[in-house]
Amino acid sequence: MPMAYGPDTRHHRLPAALRAPFEARTWREFGYLLLSLPLSVAYFALALTMVSLGAGLLVTFLGIPVLAAGLAMCRGFGQVERARARGLLHAEVDDPAPARGRPGGGLMAWVGGVLKSGVSWRHFLYSVLHMPWAVFAFTVATVLWVTGWSLLTYPLWRWVFPVYAGVDGLQLYGDGTRGFFLDSSFEMGVTSAVGLALVLVAPWVIRALAAVDRLMVTGLLGPSRLAVRVSELESDRGVVVDTAAADLRRIERDLHDGAQARLVALAMDLGLAKEKMAEDPRAASIMVDEAHGEVKTALRELRDLARGIHPAVLTDRGLDAALSAVASRCTVPVTVEVDLPSRPAAAIEGIAYFTVCELLQNVSKHSRATRATVDVWRVQDRLMLQVGDDGRGGADIGGGSGLAGLSERLEAVDGILAVNSPAGGPTTVTAELPWRG
Repeated sequence: MPMAYGPDTRHHRLPAALRAPFEARTWREFGYLLLSLPLSVAYFALALTMVSLGAGLLVTFLGIPVLAAGLAMCRGFGQVERARARGLLHAEVDDPAPARGRPGGGLMAWVGGVLKSGVSWRHFLYSVLHMPWAVFAFTVATVLWVTGWSLLTYPLWRWVFPVYAGVDGLQLYGDGTRGFFLDSSFEMGVTSAVGLALVLVAPWVIRALAAVDRLMVTGLLGPSRLAVRVSELESDRGVVVDTAAADLRRIERDLHDGAQARLVALAMDLGLAKEKMAEDPRAASIMVDEAHGEVKTALRELRDLARGIHPAVLTDRGLDAALSAVASRCTVPVTVEVDLPSRPAAAIEGIAYFTVCELLQNVSKHSRATRATVDVWRVQDRLMLQVGDDGRGGADIGGGSGLAGLSERLEAVDGILAVNSPAGGPTTVTAELPWRG
């Protein structure tokens, strides 16, 4: 039976060096370098003119708005460059935060926001620095690309040269000068070979030049690392606040519907027993026995609730004992292996404990597994957790499942949750947490 190939299978059987000159990526990045020269010259001239004019006019009031207008114009250049980088270089670069002034401050507040924004000055720096680089990249890429293809295809276009007055490999021009004329088969073959070498090398040079452009765009025109980190921390703070609020609501609900309701019923039973103590001691005794059973149930519920907040065994004896206790209450047999040289930070230890608890709860409710495993170990400065089962699989972080909420909780402390659960099983969930919070 002949093997069927997909549309790109035969194409990708060629070595990368032979594919590169014809790949769309090479032509996209070459086009990017060609466009960079005229655009960078315009950016350089306009940015330097406006900023220099604004700096020169700082002795007057006009200098401040002119300087702000120049920086705002540079931010506009950045919008164009980011769009070009996304389209032609496929660079992942986000738009930085817009310049904002004091709320309700009007035009002057906006001017102050632009002047104080580090993003604005990075855009100006890009407009100035990119021009000499664009000249260099344009020159190198164009010379290599055009020269390579010209020499490679020389036998196809050599007919454009006049063939008169060829003497010993020289050509006599109209002004009396002489030049080399490549007309023999050997000379044309050598010329094409040199052109082929340049054509094969040029794509990699173009990609290297485009990589520098990609770094400049992401480094100078994208959001700063500090801004990204602040945004991540704000998002994580929101997740932590929501999680804490949800936990408080859960505790309040459990207290109201469980232990509190039992204690109220217990108080009523004891009141009735007190009233019947004189009239019917036997009935009162039975009611007291029932109340005693309710007390035990309420104590058990309170103990389970306290364990859900933070188990005493985790505080006293660490993850090994706490996870073993959780595994003993699971509906399927669980093997626990904890290999830690010391105890992690208390907050991280608590998150690890509740992560394993929730994963084992999912195993009990949804997996239809016959056995499960829990492994905990340390890799450098990271705490690793892995919970596996031999169930039906199909677990997915997306779709609003409990795993999605668990993943958000881990991300709030720079953790990671990875799920490998093909249909039919087995399922392996791996969590990674920082060793110190």
